[in-house]
Amino acid sequence: MKNLRDLLNSFTKEDYENGKINLHIHTMHSDGEGNAGDILSAAKEKDYKLISITDHNTIEAHKILKNEILLTGIEFDCWFGYVYIHLLAYGIDINCPELKNFLAKTKKDTEDVLPRLFTKRNVKKLIEAIHHAGGIAVLAHPACCWAISLEKLITDLKNIGLDGVETYYPYPKFRGILKFHSAQKVIKIAEKYPDLIKTGGTDFHGKEF
Repeated sequence: MKNLRDLLNSFTKEDYENGKINLHIHTMHSDGEGNAGDILSAAKEKDYKLISITDHNTIEAHKILKNEILLTGIEFDCWFGYVYIHLLAYGIDINCPELKNFLAKTKKDTEDVLPRLFTKRNVKKLIEAIHHAGGIAVLAHPACCWAISLEKLITDLKNIGLDGVETYYPYPKFRGILKFHSAQKVIKIAEKYPDLIKTGGTDFHGKEF
């Protein structure tokens, strides 16, 4: 099997848009409605190449599920200076002690917006923990970040270890009301940095996958 970076770099825009890859999925273990096992079964039935369950601040789904098309993942809520961001971690060892220090302590920290907004995770240390767990760190839905300069935000994060950006994301359908930048801007910035991995996902929160 290819290493994780090469694997993710091998996927195309069409893979994400044609429903063969989905690396941003939530279940009832955080703020989603679906059962993790049911979502995995549906993905297998629909011949997905790869999916990742990325619940907020928790790896509970990955404690009970293992499959060749399921990539371990998590979505961390954190602040980078004055900017509230979501950081996706992929390919992580869920038993890594350093990573466990950043996991939610209560169920509210995985599903309720307000507790997640008051998180105090240090982004640099979080990225270091993700790398220590064998994973990669990806900025989720960048167009939703409350940054005056999105390019500066991405550059600053890259300088402390960010591996990629979520480039393929259905903003008009899911997060249009929260969008501060254009999807085109995200793509343009990402293309300036060939070493940044470009990922994608639907940010699925529903019941029927």
